[in-house]
Amino acid sequence: MNIPETYDYLMRARRDLWATLESVPDEVLSRPLLDGERFHCIKDLVAHTAGVEDGWLHYTILQDTPVEDAFPAIKNAGNGPVFARFLLSDLLDYWRAVEQSTLDYLATLTDTDLERVVEDSPEEHFKLDGLLWHVMLHEVRHTAQIAALLRTQGIKPPSLDLLFYLPNLKA
Repeated sequence: MNIPETYDYLMRARRDLWATLESVPDEVLSRPLLDGERFHCIKDLVAHTAGVEDGWLHYTILQDTPVEDAFPAIKNAGNGPVFARFLLSDLLDYWRAVEQSTLDYLATLTDTDLERVVEDSPEEHFKLDGLLWHVMLHEVRHTAQIAALLRTQGIKPPSLDLLFYLPNLKA
């Protein structure tokens, strides 16, 4: 699989995850289930997953205005465990906008672009290809974490494994 195919899988899996999240009571999504420094609830993970994609694409790769600038409440919230007070619909609107921005970018991507070296800091430089894979795998890990947290609350998460999204080639 290549980057656009993998991103397509992520989008389809997101739709299933989002539909499940939209059916879950807000108090469950806002409930502190983790003791971490930055993430306490499912909504914190939702905001973080979208924010990481936005940040890598806009701050680091394109060095332009992030999508979050159009969502001042989210931008000004910070990185801590603060998203329990947000409406899920606002977090998903932000994630949808990030997704559209990424789709627009991926539509312009060439094989030559993937070889470009991107500076993350003066000490850290990565190939664009690796950074895009990092962003996608980061989402896979956090959506799996969200699915596990849903299970701890007695809610059946969608099956997000790639296998369920691959075409069945049996004629």
